[in-house]
Order: sequence, then structure tokens, then C-alpha cells
Amino acid sequence: MAWLEELVRRSRALLNQPVRFPGPKPARPSVAVVTDSAAALPAAWAKEPVTALCLQVVPMPVMVSGQIYGEGVDDVPAALALGLAEGKDLKTSRPSPGLFRKAYEELAAQGFDAVVSVHISSDLSGTVEAASLAAAHVDIPVEIVDTRTVAMAEGFAVISAVLAAQAGKPAAEVAAAARQAAGAGQVLFYVPSLEQLRKGGRISPASGYLGTLLSIKPILGIKDGAVVGLEKIRTAAKAKARLQQLAVRGIEELDYAPQLAVHYFGNESEARELADELAAHASNEVLLTPLPSVLAAHAGLGVLAVVIGPAMAAQES
Repeated sequence: MAWLEELVRRSRALLNQPVRFPGPKPARPSVAVVTDSAAALPAAWAKEPVTALCLQVVPMPVMVSGQIYGEGVDDVPAALALGLAEGKDLKTSRPSPGLFRKAYEELAAQGFDAVVSVHISSDLSGTVEAASLAAAHVDIPVEIVDTRTVAMAEGFAVISAVLAAQAGKPAAEVAAAARQAAGAGQVLFYVPSLEQLRKGGRISPASGYLGTLLSIKPILGIKDGAVVGLEKIRTAAKAKARLQQLAVRGIEELDYAPQLAVHYFGNESEARELADELAAHASNEVLLTPLPSVLAAHAGLGVLAVVIGPAMAAQES
């Protein structure tokens, strides 16, 4: 994928590596970045040697009928899809403070001077709290960034932080890069049903949407760190078309060509069609990626999400 190739190229160039890997081991940055699996980072980038030098992703647990699965560790999507189809009890949880403490201590042992920990909105998860509790019990300085968002809007913030770290920036500037990218992000999404969001407590009874739970196909968004209702649509086809319209309108209101991502769960062909329609409005290839299971557990099967991100991080290469 051209988008990922360009991102990897920038990461390698910042570490003065040839574009092709393997080669001499790159110099490690002084600042490490930690995030959670809700960031929806492209696996091909997150696992690249030049990225893995300074990035750790802490898995977020998903529980299906009492059995705990770790995002990125177990085959969560398959278990989750089956659980959703069969109406099983689904729950999600924040990572434990112990997992974050372990990550921070490992990075300290590797010789990093500081950690910037970039996470899902604190209004949607207790992850920021867990990271903060862990940070208070380690010797390495840790700066926590509450992105106030989710999915690739969070992921773009993580990417910006990693590129800043690879460029040799201090922790304060790495955190600032993450906050700036997160602040530029917009998340729009369609769900076939509000039932999973209602069960998970991600929408408020006061929102006005629950009264017509079965009769609408809502367009939702993330505002001030929480899920908000944007429009009530009567049919799925109209809702999906409106999602595209709102995304295009959001892009056209910007004075730059943004990075774009489209998320899905159980409906890749629909997502691919949407990504193709939005491609003309992106600064790079539209990133097409499944919604992380910890988010899909609340959104349900058939979700479509569009993330409008910042311009491609302009680190020197």
C-alpha cells in the first residue's frame, strides 16, 4: 500500500537508514511512545523494525461470554464476530495499570529517557487513568496524552508522536505533536443499530436517540471525547450515502488535504467502496482497516467509520 510505504520511508529516513531494511541497526530515539490497541494502527507499520524500536502497543481486553481476549494477541475479531452474531454477552475493559507499568519499565531498561503515552479518550475508557496510575510508580518520566478521540484519529496522533521521536524531538515536543494531530481529527460513523452502544453505556439515554432505537440508522461522531448523535436516517442505504456526504463536506472545509481512514467490521466490500469514493479528497491513499475489536464490540457488525486526520506529518527526511 502506497500510504504505508510512504510512512515507513519517512520513519527510516528519520533514522538515517536506507529505504530498504535490513541494514545496520538504527540509532534508537531517546523518547519512546506507548499506546493502546484502540488506535487501530496499521500492523504492517507498527511491526516495522524502525517503528518497533520506540513504540509499544498495549492490548485492550475484550470479553466474550466471560472469556478474555487480548487485542493483537488472540484472534479477537473471529470470536467477537461470532459473539455478536449469536447475541452473546460482550464487554470491554481498560488495560490494567500493571500492563502499562511493565511497558514503561521495559522501555526504561532499554535506555529510553522518557515515554509519551498516547491513548483513547478518557470519556470512553479508563485507559488514561490506568496509564496514569502506572506512570506514578516508575522511575522513567511518562507524559500521558488523552487524545479525546478513538480509532485512527488516535492512530494518526500516535504516528505523529513516533515520527517526532524518530526525529530526535524531546518528550514535550513528541507529546505536542500527538495532541496537535489528535485535535485535527474528525470521526464520523454509521452503525446499523444502537443496541451495542446502549449496552456498553457509550450513548446517553438523554441523547434523544434511544427512543427510536429500532427505527433509525444513525450517523454518529466523536465530539469533546464522547460519542454524539449527528443525524437520524431512516434507511441503511441513505445513512451510508449521508456518511460519505458528511465526510466530503468535512474535508472540503479544511485548508489542507488530510489523511483519511475508513474502518469496518464484517463488511469490507462496503468499506472499500467508500474508500474509493473518498480517495480523490485525500492527501495519500485512503487507509482501509478493520475497526479494532475493542471498538467493534460497541459499534457492532456492519459499522462504517470515516476518520479525517491531519496532513501527513512533515518531519524532515
